[in-house]
Amino acid sequence: MSAVPDDRRADAVLSADVLSHLTTQLESAKRMLAVVLDQAAAIRQRAVPDVVRLATDLQTEMHRRELIEAERFRLLERAGAMLGVSPADVSIAMLAELMDEESALIARDRTAHLRGMLLEIQREHTTNRALMQQELAFLDHLLRLAGNAGGYDDGGDRAGVRRRRPLLQRPAFELEA
Repeated sequence: MSAVPDDRRADAVLSADVLSHLTTQLESAKRMLAVVLDQAAAIRQRAVPDVVRLATDLQTEMHRRELIEAERFRLLERAGAMLGVSPADVSIAMLAELMDEESALIARDRTAHLRGMLLEIQREHTTNRALMQQELAFLDHLLRLAGNAGGYDDGGDRAGVRRRRPLLQRPAFELEA
């Protein structure tokens, strides 16, 4: 059952805007996936300058995505007004009702592709975070072995370093542990 009255025709301008927007979304997702995959390789190679550079690249792409999301909201507002529903309630199925059949098919396909890419980005980013945690835990372990010089506590703050006096300068029975 269609939410759009039978006398309402497809909106060619909205259709073109939605398809253009979905293309922009896919291009952004491809860039983000490339960064996340490159970052994984850099983490595995322990290439710290590359990891830092790629973190900056990821932040840049996240900023671009904020702008893309603002455009997405404007499209949902337009469609919601045409459908008589809240922008938050507009689905791809509802958008497709405002489009010609070919455009609707393309929009559904691009949306499915985008969802798949976003899931892959999320999965890879989660893996990268786990890899970084392992690397940082290993580094913390090495620092602790080296006498806790420069170690950090669980909150990320510098851990208090308690240096013991050299063995020959300690009393015979040191009561402090």
